[in-house]
Amino acid sequence: MSSVKKQLISGVAYTAFSKYFGMGISLLVTAILARLISPSDFGIVAIATVIIAFFGVLGDLGIAPAVIQKKELSVKELSDIFSFTLWIGLIISICFFSFSGAVADYYKSSVLKPICRLLSVILFFNAADIVPNALLMKNKEFRFIAWRTVIIQFAGGTVSVIAAFSGAGLYALLINPIFSSIMVFVVSYMKYPQKVRSSWGLSSIKKIFSYSFYQFLFNIINFFSRNLDKLLIGKYMGMSLLGYYEKSYRLMMLPLQNITHVITPVMHPVLSDFQKDLKHLSWSYLKIVKLLAFIGIPLSVFLWFTSQEIILIVFGNQWMRAVPVFRILSITVGIQIVLSTSGSIFQAANDTKTLFFSGLLSAVLNIAGILTGIFIFGTLEAVAWCICIAFIINFIQSYILLYRFTLSLSLVPFFRQFVSPLILGCILILIFEIMQGFAAGCGTLLSFIIKGTVFFAVSLAYVQLTHTYNLRSVVLKIRDMIRGGMKKNSTGEKQ
Repeated sequence: MSSVKKQLISGVAYTAFSKYFGMGISLLVTAILARLISPSDFGIVAIATVIIAFFGVLGDLGIAPAVIQKKELSVKELSDIFSFTLWIGLIISICFFSFSGAVADYYKSSVLKPICRLLSVILFFNAADIVPNALLMKNKEFRFIAWRTVIIQFAGGTVSVIAAFSGAGLYALLINPIFSSIMVFVVSYMKYPQKVRSSWGLSSIKKIFSYSFYQFLFNIINFFSRNLDKLLIGKYMGMSLLGYYEKSYRLMMLPLQNITHVITPVMHPVLSDFQKDLKHLSWSYLKIVKLLAFIGIPLSVFLWFTSQEIILIVFGNQWMRAVPVFRILSITVGIQIVLSTSGSIFQAANDTKTLFFSGLLSAVLNIAGILTGIFIFGTLEAVAWCICIAFIINFIQSYILLYRFTLSLSLVPFFRQFVSPLILGCILILIFEIMQGFAAGCGTLLSFIIKGTVFFAVSLAYVQLTHTYNLRSVVLKIRDMIRGGMKKNSTGEKQ
């Protein structure tokens, strides 16, 4: 048990370092580019990014989680799977390159054609990186992954900003993703080189098929439920409105990407060791849920009351149209922070089949919400409200399936983890409502600083006074784990 706890803390600490450093780089780069590039250009690139992401899901085939889960794969089988992903990546990349003209014609934007063709490079390198990166995760080399991510993201962001100042326009938005996909593969492959075989390696693929197949179906469904809004808004409401919506949605996703995505990459590799002990798996997960609820629910309140300040500080006055959409979407941040970790538990419990059915229900609800918002109400705010409702229902159905069918346990202990965080959220709402009149007379930056200070002070005081966590002890444990990991790695390197 002690070993698992250490692995989780160490992995989360290193992943947090890369994510939070990366978030700072991403916000800085985005803040600069948002002042140099128009909302419509951001909308155009958003369309290309969504479509290429779909092709990327096709090339992934759910293989990475299967490589992590299956502990008995041989060197030859890994090389076979690597070769399979290589050939699939090449085919998918060529298909997307050829499909770029049709994308440009559908959205009546000629500039989409060269953009899509340039981005097709990403598909090949992302597919090629599936096995090497999965091996890094499987072997819990979180420190290596963290440094790889930080260095590459910093280099790519720097080049993007230089290109934007040099007049590259929307093409500056393409540099970072292309550069990052190539360099991530190169670094991962150098760490875990694989032999390239002329065959497809189907015999090895069959070994992981039963696991990866449902994971692949879930990825497809989850992609559409998460991205159909952008595709339809761009087509039926215009690129400028899509630019506003995309920026709001991306800001809403930042907490998920930089909080839960710090934890979820670590959860599956570590907790998969308990795939035959579901009670132990659930017990470990409840601790994670409690922590995430204490982060996510108060954060939702904070984002609601600081939405205008955040938009103005990060993007500038030209993005004010995005404020109401971001405010509405922020309501779901708390539940999404928790929900985004559920997939790792389905995976660790060897139940990607139920994960698929949960994803199918989520997709139906999300798509219904998107279509209702766009075609019945016809406003960005309506789309945001409909998506919020869908997210809340999906949260409930996902955990019913997880606890009733996968873990075969009661839901009561799970929902009990939310009682205290909800009390903290209510306290924050009351305080921010009282502060509204006072904060309105301050400048944007000062208002944000004041609200942020109050948010952290109240949250930390509540957690400490209710004895939920011993904050000093937690910080010291994380520090000791990082120091221990660094000492161990440096000793290994010397040897």
